[in-house]
Amino acid sequence: MAMMEEFKKFAMRGNVVDMAVGIIIGGAFGTIVKSLVSDVIMPPVGLLMGGVDFSDLFLVLKDGATAAPYATLEAAKEAGAVTLNLGLFINNVISFLIVAFAVFLLIKGMNTLQRQEEEPPAEPTDKDCPHCFTKIPIKATRCPHCTSEVSA
Repeated sequence: MAMMEEFKKFAMRGNVVDMAVGIIIGGAFGTIVKSLVSDVIMPPVGLLMGGVDFSDLFLVLKDGATAAPYATLEAAKEAGAVTLNLGLFINNVISFLIVAFAVFLLIKGMNTLQRQEEEPPAEPTDKDCPHCFTKIPIKATRCPHCTSEVSA
């Protein structure tokens, strides 16, 4: 029973719960980015490059049960062909770059907020006497230790 109590204490700590929420939101964000890349970004890029569908951009390394050419990546997989899936790789690289840029913007925003929260340094309230180097109030015109006149 002690092990269950220890696990419950561990699982309910703030950091673990925060991490779980972050992982769940990150997974949902990854799905949105994947859709953005495959459904929004890549079709116009493929159109600009002569109607290429990047998800079907592949090289056949070894023919399957039926000989090449294959119209789509799915047809090549159904035939049992060994393929090098360049289009899927390009889509994943673009997805990674979008996620990395979004994380960069998030961290940059958090750093900016942290800098704004920091208080500016306080005005000095004392200075050193130029004669005896004792700390004296900043408005003092005479040092209480050596009785020398100091500029205000």
